[in-house]
Amino acid sequence: MRRLADQGDSVTAAASLPPPPRPAAMLWWALGLLAVFAAMGAAIAVDPSAPFPQPLDDAWRGLVGVGPDSGAYSWFLPMFFQLFGELPGVFVTVVVIPLALVLIGRWRSALFFLSVIALGPGLLSQAMKNLVDRPRPAADPVLGLFEPLFSVDHGSFPSGHSISAAATAVSIAALIPPSRALARRAWWVIGALLMAGMAWQRTLVNAHWLSDTLVGLVTGAGAALLLWWAFWPWLHRDYGRPIPRARRRDVATRSTTLSTKRKATP
Repeated sequence: MRRLADQGDSVTAAASLPPPPRPAAMLWWALGLLAVFAAMGAAIAVDPSAPFPQPLDDAWRGLVGVGPDSGAYSWFLPMFFQLFGELPGVFVTVVVIPLALVLIGRWRSALFFLSVIALGPGLLSQAMKNLVDRPRPAADPVLGLFEPLFSVDHGSFPSGHSISAAATAVSIAALIPPSRALARRAWWVIGALLMAGMAWQRTLVNAHWLSDTLVGLVTGAGAALLLWWAFWPWLHRDYGRPIPRARRRDVATRSTTLSTKRKATP
């Protein structure tokens, strides 16, 4: 019991400690990634129909893109990535994750997560799509190329699905306390697979050019890092907060320990 009480005291003490200073490297990485996003947007806007990465995009599309008669795009894995950027994925990132954070007493983390989704997949993605308005991959029967296999909106650059994947991957990493180093490393591996898989799926179904997806990943990661840096003190306050059930258990344990000490005192 004493050990549990000591653990509860240490968690409470950790929550009351001042957070470490914001890492300058994180801010510079965020600004650098967002600068790449802006520069690529400006470069592609010069000639949206045939921008400078078009030869690479065409070569990748010829290797990866499939047609409607292929079963390569309709099995579980590519459909997971497809739905991640549609209503099911939006519901998880905008409702389920923030609500879960609020229910365990981490409303600051919930606000951070929602802010990342609003900035990356929301503001940055839609603003650049409207400014650049790059055409989506089109069908070419002569070359055996196909149009998007799913319904898409206007503007191919950047990939909103890719922005969502990178923003979610980095944001969840930010929610894991630094003391859980193994969990954070494991999540970075999962997050990297999530981002790579999203870039693959968006080009597999001809919804985007390769450069759309790569810049989308850069954008989502940059937005999440920028807000991770901005929310740094609040996130560190939440790292030390026990979940409500654990908090009640710690209080009960400390009360029991104190009662036992009083009875033992002559």
